[in-house]
Amino acid sequence: MMSKEELNAAKRVVATSKKMVDRGFVVGTWGNVSTRIEEKFVITPSRMSYDKLSPEDMVIVDMYGNVIKGKWKPSIETPLHVAIYKARKDVNAIVHTHSIFASAVAVTRCGIPPIIEDLVQIVGGEVNIATYALPGTEELAGNAVKALSDKNAVLLANHGLIGVGRDLEEAFMICEIVEKSARIFIHSKVLGNPVILDREDIKYLRNFFLTKYEQK
Repeated sequence: MMSKEELNAAKRVVATSKKMVDRGFVVGTWGNVSTRIEEKFVITPSRMSYDKLSPEDMVIVDMYGNVIKGKWKPSIETPLHVAIYKARKDVNAIVHTHSIFASAVAVTRCGIPPIIEDLVQIVGGEVNIATYALPGTEELAGNAVKALSDKNAVLLANHGLIGVGRDLEEAFMICEIVEKSARIFIHSKVLGNPVILDREDIKYLRNFFLTKYEQK
């Protein structure tokens, strides 16, 4: 049985998963969501429709990928979540989408350059592309962590988008901003050559977002 803390986390994961479907960021059972609770995390189960999920369907996994609680198999991308949580102590939530425009950029195997202010503010710069590897593999997890680095989003080649944050609200918002930025990037390529923001301006915008933008 889940503790109160685990159940509350599971409820947040379910709510985020349903929001992901509502925004058209996934189709069917693809994509996944998790949130950290100290040295474990709650993650969506594998191959189950989001519109039918309940908090009790969530799976609790330790930082080695072992199931602690839950009656279902965890997401196939559990190794990816494990790797990110281990590498990034500042990350407490992960949202993995297959949104259309971000995926369109990902299949070109290029990233999203730093062309929009809100993108660089919340992501920390450009959105890098992780080298292709098959889903659910340790290779994919390693490639994603390397390309993610200290930023808050990464594209998986021929696959989709990963957004990470301090909580699920932030991780999901990052996915929304990246999807919007991918759409702008694609349209700007049709119109001409998008202009990349200056590196010093990117640094200023990111620092402003982290230190002055939020309400205290």
